[in-house]
Amino acid sequence: MIGLSTAAEVRAAEDVLLAATREGALMQRAATGLATVCLRLLGRAHGTRVTLLVGGGNNGGDALYAGAQLAARGARVTAVLLDAARAHPAGLAALRRAGGRVAGPDGPDGLDRADLVLDGIVGIGGRGGLRPDAARLAERAATGPGLTVAVDVPSGVDADTGAVEGTAFAAVHTVTFGAVKPGLVVGEGRGYAGTVHLVDIGLGPHLAPARAHRLTDDDVAAHLQPPGATDDKYSRGVVGVVAGSAVYPGAGVLCTGAALRTRPGLVRYAGTAADGVRAAWPEVIVTDGRPRDAGRVQAWVVGPGMGTDDDARSVLAEVLATDLPVVVDADALTLAAREPDLVRGRDAPTVLTPHDREFARFGVPVGADRIGSARRLAADLGAVVLLKGDATVVAGPDGTAFVNATGTSDLATAGSGDVLSGILGSLLAAGTPAAETAAAAAHLHGRTAQVAAARGSIVAGDLVRALPEAIGRVRRVPGPGLGDWGP
Repeated sequence: MIGLSTAAEVRAAEDVLLAATREGALMQRAATGLATVCLRLLGRAHGTRVTLLVGGGNNGGDALYAGAQLAARGARVTAVLLDAARAHPAGLAALRRAGGRVAGPDGPDGLDRADLVLDGIVGIGGRGGLRPDAARLAERAATGPGLTVAVDVPSGVDADTGAVEGTAFAAVHTVTFGAVKPGLVVGEGRGYAGTVHLVDIGLGPHLAPARAHRLTDDDVAAHLQPPGATDDKYSRGVVGVVAGSAVYPGAGVLCTGAALRTRPGLVRYAGTAADGVRAAWPEVIVTDGRPRDAGRVQAWVVGPGMGTDDDARSVLAEVLATDLPVVVDADALTLAAREPDLVRGRDAPTVLTPHDREFARFGVPVGADRIGSARRLAADLGAVVLLKGDATVVAGPDGTAFVNATGTSDLATAGSGDVLSGILGSLLAAGTPAAETAAAAAHLHGRTAQVAAARGSIVAGDLVRALPEAIGRVRRVPGPGLGDWGP
């Protein structure tokens, strides 16, 4: 599990470490790590052209010291100083000693010939858009030939939220120090950060426990353990699904199939899409009656494609009146937004799975701070909120949050949310903590899309078919066609 630390948390840890180390040691660690990553990306230093975009303060100092190390190895380094009076004096002196050149924002910057452009304009304390000179250079770097690398966080990106106001530096790689910042992996910031490289500078023991995380395959594999010798269908979890309708059975078929393919012990279906579900999945126990007619379950999924009329409202109220974990999705979210007290006060876990428009029906638009927005709604309703998006955010009512790393635009297809709900209901039936379980479901959903997309353009049914292979990959189970696995 990878912790995500805010700028304030990083600064507090830095203060402790600075007090215990000699002056300048922390910056040298950061600069050495930065230069090492740049060398790896370049393949060699000698003869390459590197342009540093340098603002004031420590972020610019990191860039200058790293530039000095690259220059000492034979790179032709030019530092463009946005404000010469505020440039880090020791870093600037080191660059000059190593043979680096210095220019002003209007001087010869070498951006049209650079092999690598290093963004040291603004650090983790930056807020708001870039100033005109910085914005102009960032835009030129984005269109130039050089590989763009951000120092700690791309300039113009809010380190805590990922918000971007105006122009920001578009990095192909970001080298961040001490801890991954939330703004690198969520919101617009994710698109500007590119591949994130974490450099350990010794902050770990001094960081406050993270309240936001990213799961890894190993974390999710713990939710996908195969049956043991003493397991039976009831010990593996029983999930109930209420989805689809007689007229539109597709949501029921997709959601039930995804739950089944995630391998609980048993799946039960209740609803008016019973004939379609029975035909598609003979392994499922099906009733066309009410949820109470389905039999014993350990978690419910309710909402995809079931409608929003009085009958649907009655079904939702029945499910939420149980003492079981419930996934509330799609049409059920519309009903819950009309009557949030249906959700408030439940003792059993409730997981809401809105996209941005569904989220706004609860009274507040998402805004630029996606983690903060999800946390506020989760606290208000006493529920886990899974806010769908390019980087899905999961927040618990206690403030615990997760940001998914496996999202892909291939999931922008009708029915993919029904598949996610089925996966989530299946995992939730195992009785594991709801917030982490929801994050594990989002992670597996993304991995499944990666498997399906490798075979060509996908529709939601392809996700259901790809689930067994994706589960095997997450668990690192050898199988046919299992090649390299992405980040």
